[in-house]
Amino acid sequence: MLAESSVNQPPKNWASSFFPIWIGQAFSLLGSQLVQFALIWWLTSTTGSATVLATATLVGLLPQVFLMPIAGTFVDRWNRRVTMIVADGLVAMATLTLVVLFWMGNVQVWQVYLIMFVRAAAGSFHWPAMQASTSLMVPEKHLSRVQGLNQMLNGGLNIIAAPLGAVLLAVLPMQGVLLVDIGTALLAILPLIFVAVPQPARSSASAALGEKPSALQDFRAGLRYVMGWPGLMIIGIMATLINLLLTPAYALMPILVTKHFNGGAMQFAGMESAFSIGIILGGLILSVWGGFHRRIYTSMMGLIGIGIGSVMIGLLPASAFYLAIFSALLMGFAQPITNGPLFAALQAVVAPDMQGRVFTLVGSVAAAMTPLGLIVAGPVADAFGVQSWFVVGGLVTLGMAFGGMLIPAVVNFEKGAAAEPSQPAADIALAEGD
Repeated sequence: MLAESSVNQPPKNWASSFFPIWIGQAFSLLGSQLVQFALIWWLTSTTGSATVLATATLVGLLPQVFLMPIAGTFVDRWNRRVTMIVADGLVAMATLTLVVLFWMGNVQVWQVYLIMFVRAAAGSFHWPAMQASTSLMVPEKHLSRVQGLNQMLNGGLNIIAAPLGAVLLAVLPMQGVLLVDIGTALLAILPLIFVAVPQPARSSASAALGEKPSALQDFRAGLRYVMGWPGLMIIGIMATLINLLLTPAYALMPILVTKHFNGGAMQFAGMESAFSIGIILGGLILSVWGGFHRRIYTSMMGLIGIGIGSVMIGLLPASAFYLAIFSALLMGFAQPITNGPLFAALQAVVAPDMQGRVFTLVGSVAAAMTPLGLIVAGPVADAFGVQSWFVVGGLVTLGMAFGGMLIPAVVNFEKGAAAEPSQPAADIALAEGD
């Protein structure tokens, strides 16, 4: 065990340990998106019900809102490598259950809901475990670049998952497509079996006395940690407002294309592709550049890009569709510039044994605003036009970006949280303990 504080000092050959895991997780994400596409298509073709599709979306969202805060607490208590292996294993077992049901020809809609919920619940444990482990495996100076790769990966998957899923459904039965996901889950588990993942040692006052706090005490400690960090609280509020305003804007994109720009499926596909290509380009630039030395400035610059793109889409006349394509590209490009440095900053400055709780507490509150935004956005768009939502969302985003650069707590966010006497920064244990 090292006596070094939360300073991130992975070994010089960190890449040989980290990237096998990262590549395995990339295959797993691809398999998950293929299954998501296949199941949504099956629900659509089988029921033709908008209510069924909305319920499926809600089933996948509920674990993010209600389970992730609890999951983060246990991620910080458990062995993170084992947590990821078990989570990937649960996803594979859930999918295998569907394979058997489809093979027997006895699949019910409620069974698909249940499997989607189990998969989303497993992801609620896997995501914070992977994010928290990254900070102990990757040198601090490379965290923004790795986050750029993550953003680029997500953008690429958004482009290829749907058409690849359609091709697989054309040549394979549903159970064959599902078996692909099981294979990719095994590819994710394999490197985790052989690669050591550093585990942060518990260093709270109670741990020093030889007493392990309860899960409830750990959860409360996480809340105190977040609430005692003004910069993180403000950024969390900003993320919540952005989810409230901009996530519905993306959902309203088909209506914008058809009713305002008088387009069809090809034009909508063009907007979607431009956004995803922008994400890939932004992630690529971030992975090479790494961002400004003070990461929060990079994130605020990305927010400005998102805000400008959103306002442009909302103000453009119907004849300027190609400028709308550019605006979607700009919004996509700015997304990894915003998110990547912010995640990297959290990984760099949050105490390692707190990262599971911090990531999930902030993420779950922001995710909870998505359903509310979707509920409000429909009537507002019907009453004032769908463009109004883009304009308002973009202006609020611009205001938060410029305001954030004037708030000392946000500008100095990377200096870390206020001192927490009962939960100081964790030592890094290279030996994998509990």
